[in-house]
Amino acid sequence: MEFTAKQIAEYVGGKVEGDELASVNTFAKIEEGKKGAISFLSNMKYLHYIYDTESSIVLINEDVKLEKETKATLIRVKDAYECVAKLLQLYASMKPKKVGIDSLAFIHPSAKVGKDCYIGPFVAIGPDVVIGDGCVLHPHVTIGEKASVGDNTEIYSNAVVYHHCKVGSNCVLHAGCVIGADGFGFAPNNECYDKIPQIGNVIIEDNVEIGANTCVDRSTMGSTIIHKGVKLDNLVQVAHNCEIGENTVMSAQVGIAGSTKVGSWCMFGGQVGIAGHITIGDKTFLGAQSGVPGKIKGNETLIGTPPMEPKAYFKSQAIFRRLPEIYKQLNELQKQVEELKNKTV
Repeated sequence: MEFTAKQIAEYVGGKVEGDELASVNTFAKIEEGKKGAISFLSNMKYLHYIYDTESSIVLINEDVKLEKETKATLIRVKDAYECVAKLLQLYASMKPKKVGIDSLAFIHPSAKVGKDCYIGPFVAIGPDVVIGDGCVLHPHVTIGEKASVGDNTEIYSNAVVYHHCKVGSNCVLHAGCVIGADGFGFAPNNECYDKIPQIGNVIIEDNVEIGANTCVDRSTMGSTIIHKGVKLDNLVQVAHNCEIGENTVMSAQVGIAGSTKVGSWCMFGGQVGIAGHITIGDKTFLGAQSGVPGKIKGNETLIGTPPMEPKAYFKSQAIFRRLPEIYKQLNELQKQVEELKNKTV
């Protein structure tokens, strides 16, 4: 399906510069542009590509000043990145949706599957499971006993939703993610470790996306809760009895220890580590590889271990790099002090 620059501008609330009838039917990165494609420019590192890109249309922020004319038709918008996301969502929604139950799928007789669902080959749906309308379960998905999945949720291959866990509507669970595995609970005795049964569950609210091979552990008692709008990248670990606030996002390899509560609208960079039994306040922004040993009030941007304000962190790193030199200077000063002491005796 093709769209003109005029139609796109009307949809995203932008202004056309160039040929309003220029049409596109696909997307391309600005540096790999081709005729019939729409690209976007939001990072000024890529500004030089806009003059020579072969893309027919480019979304660009309204405040960007160009040094010369471009071959492509431009659509100026407030936020090009946000607009291309909106267009990609529209594009994805127009793709035909799979419907039907494959003959190789197993659905327990007591399970309930909603209308207009797709259940792929080798999917296993256990006793008393409830699957909402319009769900898509790709091959080899497993849904455990008495679990539930809300409307229009998509679960990719080899993902597992354990028994009694609840997944909301309009969620996406990517390949290999595990919802509801046992929390890491063991009590040491004189000879070994006794396993502490994890009898709780996981509750995932609506509009949550969970990346490939990410694990959300079931609680010891009660529920591990992922609130609505949360986005977890690949290889994230959320331990038992944690609670993640609305619209919080976490990059790959974030690890959160047990019984920690994370507020709403937080953003954690890759490999952030959070200690257990602490509280992270709303709108906390943590830089990559930050280690958090204690409570954070919220409304802060922090980095490092322990986390500190970015300015203080980078000053500290500058000093850290000079430690060998500083240590050498300190040893020389100590020798000089000892020599002066000996002279005065």
